[in-house]
Amino acid sequence: YGGRDEIIKAIKSIASDVQNGKTEINEIDEKMVSNNLYTKGQPDPDLLIRTSGELRLSNFLPWQLSYSEFVFSPKYWPEYSNSDLIEAIIEYQKRTRKFGAN
Repeated sequence: YGGRDEIIKAIKSIASDVQNGKTEINEIDEKMVSNNLYTKGQPDPDLLIRTSGELRLSNFLPWQLSYSEFVFSPKYWPEYSNSDLIEAIIEYQKRTRKFGAN
């Protein structure tokens, strides 16, 4: 999986629909792009828990994670426990989600 590749495939699919007269360019919007991604029909993640001490997305769901909250953990996945998950959820609950607004 690669997020950029996923977006390119979505763009190609939409471009094909425009080329074949199935849609008009001015109809292209965020919903149309989302509906051409692998996660079509799934809600965008509210929370991303990034393990292993990395502070990057690593090309993972760049479109879908636009308004997600991130929690970073130095632990590697095999060591990540239920109590770590609960801590991440508690951290998430303390946040005020703005969805791009100030």
